[in-house]
Amino acid sequence: MLTDRERRTAISGGVLSLAGIALFVGVAVIALLSFDTGQISTSPILDPYIAWVLRFTLLQAVLSTLLSVILALPVALALARQPKFPGRIWIIRLMAVPMGLPVLIGALGLIGIWGRQGIVNSMLSFVGVSEPISIYGLFGILLAHVFFNLPLACRLMLAGLERVPGEYWRVASGLGMKPISVLRFIEWPAVARLIPGIAGLIFMLCATSFTLVLTLGGGPAATTIEVAIYQSLRFDFDPARAIALSVLQIGMTAVILTGMAFFPTPDDKDATAGRITRRFDGQGWVAKLADGTAILLATILVGSPLLMIVAAGLRANLMTLVTSAIFIRATLTSLVISLSAGVLAVLVAIAIIQAQAALKEKRQRGTVVRSFSSALAATSSLVLLVPPVVLGTGWFLALRPLSDVARFAPLLIVLINVLMALPFVMRVLAPAFATHRQRTARLVAGLGIFGLARLKMIDVPLLKKPVTMALSFAMALSLGDLGAVALFGSDQLVTLPWLVYSRMGSYRTNDADGLALILGLMCLALTIAGTVARMPQERDDDRG
Repeated sequence: MLTDRERRTAISGGVLSLAGIALFVGVAVIALLSFDTGQISTSPILDPYIAWVLRFTLLQAVLSTLLSVILALPVALALARQPKFPGRIWIIRLMAVPMGLPVLIGALGLIGIWGRQGIVNSMLSFVGVSEPISIYGLFGILLAHVFFNLPLACRLMLAGLERVPGEYWRVASGLGMKPISVLRFIEWPAVARLIPGIAGLIFMLCATSFTLVLTLGGGPAATTIEVAIYQSLRFDFDPARAIALSVLQIGMTAVILTGMAFFPTPDDKDATAGRITRRFDGQGWVAKLADGTAILLATILVGSPLLMIVAAGLRANLMTLVTSAIFIRATLTSLVISLSAGVLAVLVAIAIIQAQAALKEKRQRGTVVRSFSSALAATSSLVLLVPPVVLGTGWFLALRPLSDVARFAPLLIVLINVLMALPFVMRVLAPAFATHRQRTARLVAGLGIFGLARLKMIDVPLLKKPVTMALSFAMALSLGDLGAVALFGSDQLVTLPWLVYSRMGSYRTNDADGLALILGLMCLALTIAGTVARMPQERDDDRG
């Protein structure tokens, strides 16, 4: 139970957080809608270019989703069916690496495999194939989306299969069920209910993809809405087209989010442990061969770009890179931005969580209280509705008549990264805070510990691990982000992702590979630090 003062403080923090987020997003949206674009003779949706961009955005998202889900299904089934497969736990952990890897770094690894000078084209040239495979365009976008999203789909499906009661497998063994019957009556029902949510999540990620399409799109013929917005402002300076595309992007994401609300949310809880379930099927040599092939192909698909990143990065002159003035400046800028964004995201998330808890304790929950509670719950999803590039476009248009936008660029990048990290931070902290309140509420009330004493003696010792985990993930996400920097990056404001991208654009591939390795290691170190902080907490939860 909270005291009246603590309840007022918590609700005030929630009001300030909600007002700040609403103001930041609202100004961007109002600037987009109110900007004077002159006379537009036709509806933006009838513009042939915009219509083409919309069709391509949806096409690549649909194809990427289908490929990711369809290819992940046999891999998840194989990993669940073969609990004694050599290195299984490390393969499952490998599936988590792309999720903590900056998108730009993964794209570089794929270029090393499938690019004009990559391994695949070198092998084709060796056997006499003169026409190389081009990774730029729809093929490269689909390949990159599968690289990032197949592991996500696989882990979510595997989590569902691991939750199947052990009695099911014993009954199946006792009845002598054949593999097709096991698939039909046990495995498929376990994953089928998850597929709509998984597909919706992947479709959302692909439809709002920016960095991958910017890197691998290959020009106007392969451009999504967010990349077209960036190109309209950064290169063409066509505010009318940027605004039309931004409104179209908001409308599209609103439709997708509405559709996703009807599907169950996939949960990967405990999937990272690679829990072994005793099964009696999949022991024949045919089953082992088929399952082993699926696992091996998925491991090559995910692992080869990662190995290429390491190999190419080590070939660069790392000592020269890390001692250069531009690298030091970019690193310091990136660390300041990521730390600021991470701390703010954690503080805002805690304020929202505490306000929600305070509102739940109110005995009289009128319309205003319920509306405020619903608004707090929806706050972290605003970045999904209004993506970073759209926010940046709105603020670019709002500030341009008033002053030089470059002066506000660092602050805008930090705030956009806060909103981008907020959904992930909330997902980490909300369950931890709920469990903490459930376990300590009676103790605190019985001992009469409140205020700073409660914070110092009870809250901080028990919550520092999930807070550290949330901060690490938020910093890693911000550190590897290119979307917010793409609009505002300049010679005066250089981050590590922007430095990598600029080196790629100037054909200094060797430097880009070395910088990519360093950036990837920094982001993975932050992700691992968060995971290490989480492990003792999970063991405590299990004992509870």
